[in-house]
Amino acid sequence: MPSDDRDVVRASNYVTWRRQAGWNPLEIVRGDGSTFYDARGRAYLDFASQMVASNLGHSNTAVIEAAARQMAAIPFVAPGFVTPARAEISRELATVLPPGLTHYFFTTSGTEANEAALKIARVATGRRKVLARTRSYHGSTAASMAVSGDPRRGPSEAVQSVPGTVFVPDCYCYRCPLGLAYPSCHVACADAIEPVIEQEGDVAAMIVEPVVGTNGAIVPVPEYLPRIREITSRHGVLLIADEVMTGWGRLGAWFGVTEFGITPDILTTAKGITGGYLPLGLTATTTALHDAFRDRFFPHGHTYEAHPVLLAAGAAAIREYRRLGLIEKAKADGAYLLGRLRELVARHPSVGVVRGLGLLCAVELVRDRATKAPFNTEAEKIAGAPLVADAVAAAMMAQGVYVMPWVSHLILAPPLIVTRAEIDQGVAALDTALAIADAHVAANAAGGGVPTSGV
Repeated sequence: MPSDDRDVVRASNYVTWRRQAGWNPLEIVRGDGSTFYDARGRAYLDFASQMVASNLGHSNTAVIEAAARQMAAIPFVAPGFVTPARAEISRELATVLPPGLTHYFFTTSGTEANEAALKIARVATGRRKVLARTRSYHGSTAASMAVSGDPRRGPSEAVQSVPGTVFVPDCYCYRCPLGLAYPSCHVACADAIEPVIEQEGDVAAMIVEPVVGTNGAIVPVPEYLPRIREITSRHGVLLIADEVMTGWGRLGAWFGVTEFGITPDILTTAKGITGGYLPLGLTATTTALHDAFRDRFFPHGHTYEAHPVLLAAGAAAIREYRRLGLIEKAKADGAYLLGRLRELVARHPSVGVVRGLGLLCAVELVRDRATKAPFNTEAEKIAGAPLVADAVAAAMMAQGVYVMPWVSHLILAPPLIVTRAEIDQGVAALDTALAIADAHVAANAAGGGVPTSGV
């Protein structure tokens, strides 16, 4: 590639979720397996699957060739037509989705999948309100951002145009929003939802990530989701499972809801549906919801709905997950990764807690274990302040390992094809990089303020 490509992009492009000043990106030119390479030829272990999307790694030929064959046959048709690729992925989905989710609307992102789900729920029920959780993220468009309890919501408030969200507590045991402790709490965070439904009225749906993704890989206690399913069912409230990040083997099951023994009314997903190779999303519903539109106008759609190239890649990806045994592998490798991460707690006072399920883990960084005080706040993230988590991630990148920092924690989510040796490599880089956070803990304990180096 021309040597000035990086400068051209920096001068002319927006970049997501940050202030535009100071963007200093690497130029990435190729990938192979769990590794990607910059323009200088340096290799980086992808310990975040980019944005928790590259589940199949970076060079799966079956997916690439399926997309190429479809491109050669017919690269695009309007969504009102049927293609072999559309039939093919519909058959494949029927073999892996939770039972009862039998009708599919195809999108080009997880955000769009959630936007469709929210519209389906509101129109089908005739109700307006949606319950969401305070540490959730469901997308960047108007309706999906309106139900996101995420620091990114704040700067977007001025343009929010979809009212009706009611936020409820998370199942976040490390920092319980109710000030309780499990199991003596009897999962009060789930029980708190019922009086909200009764008080608010007009509730169409509740939307949840089975395991909270970007905001900390927060795994609920086993009783939480089954109790929410029971409460929502009893009140006729639809349950939407946002599996954009947690689907496609990431948690050691095809979908996270399966791990918790529930079936939602609507399931949304994207990212791993093609291994991140092409931008495909999915909104899957029950027959009952589809029937609600049999004689009613379906008020949603877009140009690239059911794009045949995307669907061909998705069908091939499903076959690859099965052929390579990646669902079972992710469960075993996830237990190994979590065990290795737990070894770090004793060595690093900056590690407050590690948690995860399957190959989606988080390391939460704290300045004080006793108080659980984080190094940085969401407001500091939005303001562009230096963050300790970013400094730790940069130190790992310098060692050739890429992770995803967010406010005061790190997300570790390697491709499902990762080897045990690569897991060890990633954990070793983290072990070294945590010295930066530990230095902040020591400075805080000594009353000397925050060290300037490393941030």
